[in-house]
Amino acid sequence: MAAPSDTDVIAAIATAQGRAGIGIVRISGKSLNRLASQILGAKPPARAATHATFLGAAGEPLDDGIALFFPAPASYTGEDVLELHGHGGPVVLQMVLRRCLELGARIAEPGEFSRRAFLNDKLDLAQAESVADLIDAATEAAARCALRSLRGEFSERVRGLVEQLVELRALVEATLDFPEEEIDALDRVAAKQRLSRLQGELDAALALGRQGSVLRNGLQVVLAGRPNVGKSSLLNRLAGEDLAIVTEIPGTTRDAVRQTIQIEGVPMNIIDTAGLRETADPVEAIGIARTWEAIGQADALLLVVDAREGIAAADKVIADRLPSKLTPVTVFNKIDLSGDSPRAEEKERGWCVHVSAKSGAGIGDLRRTLLKLAGWQPDAGDVFMARERHLVALDRASAALRRAGQSAPRTELFAEELRLAQRELDAITGEVSADDLLGEIFARFCVGK
Repeated sequence: MAAPSDTDVIAAIATAQGRAGIGIVRISGKSLNRLASQILGAKPPARAATHATFLGAAGEPLDDGIALFFPAPASYTGEDVLELHGHGGPVVLQMVLRRCLELGARIAEPGEFSRRAFLNDKLDLAQAESVADLIDAATEAAARCALRSLRGEFSERVRGLVEQLVELRALVEATLDFPEEEIDALDRVAAKQRLSRLQGELDAALALGRQGSVLRNGLQVVLAGRPNVGKSSLLNRLAGEDLAIVTEIPGTTRDAVRQTIQIEGVPMNIIDTAGLRETADPVEAIGIARTWEAIGQADALLLVVDAREGIAAADKVIADRLPSKLTPVTVFNKIDLSGDSPRAEEKERGWCVHVSAKSGAGIGDLRRTLLKLAGWQPDAGDVFMARERHLVALDRASAALRRAGQSAPRTELFAEELRLAQRELDAITGEVSADDLLGEIFARFCVGK
């Protein structure tokens, strides 16, 4: 079977699955005049909402709705784009989509509309990725961050860094190509100043990118501890609603209860787990096994203990089994019964937070501690959405600049490190990119986008 071509006409249902008031079928291709005329009876006017009947092969009506036609290049993909806005029933949408396929279109692959927008220079790669991030945003702060990236703020910052690199490279390579001109021996002082300024701006961009990554990925937080220390009550308090069953009977929680909350716009995936203890109950044992599995995948762990008892021997056994990558936050719960004051303290072996899940005392301290674990800086300013590949590229570019500074006396090495730094930055926006990277990125998009 031949591989899908970027010149094919593609079509997909662009709205979510299920029933809705409105559903959209989107079509994109080099020329859609014939297809539009056959499915609508006439080519619709450009960029105007037009009432139309969507027609089948025999001219029979399939649906009644609105047609929007965007001629190339003034469209999302840079090609002709036709959108058919009809009734949002799954059967009706499938009938309209099937008619598009009969007229020569093929089903679009995930992310193929955005991929074509990238290939036709309507979006750069970072902007295209932010489309998916905007759709997947779990909080308002994450959505605003993704929108800034979609509007090109991240890309403009990267391009500004590249422009400075190009200027510095031009100066360096001029001394290599025309050594007889004696261009002030590269004016080493000025070059070092430029390099230092560039390093500072790159590190600032990396810091903002890391903040955006926190908004995008959130923090996977597991509540663990012995039975009856108040893990479920703590989940309910953090979530602001009664999600988990709370009783005085040990072993009530048998399976993980998950809830996504947000703290200052940062998403936190909180997972309440079965109490850890030795048990002969086979059902409870399954829940305990799943608890350890969740702990292995956690970004942060809240080890909940009873404040009246302090850290007991059983708690130490649990702590000793924790993965080395995790430094637990020890949450001393039930201070309403122990008489302790609410507080958070950073100690050599991690944070200790004293709270009452029942009264809410100390919960604010716990929330602030979770933000610190996530690496969130509330005063970071206007951050932009960044993915792991962006952070890796920025980090590699920063490392190349540091090596350039160390090799400054040797002009050839200095120039090579600057070239490597520029290559990493160009990869962020897609100025240089491999087909397999594009395939991996756009395959994660939803169909129709």
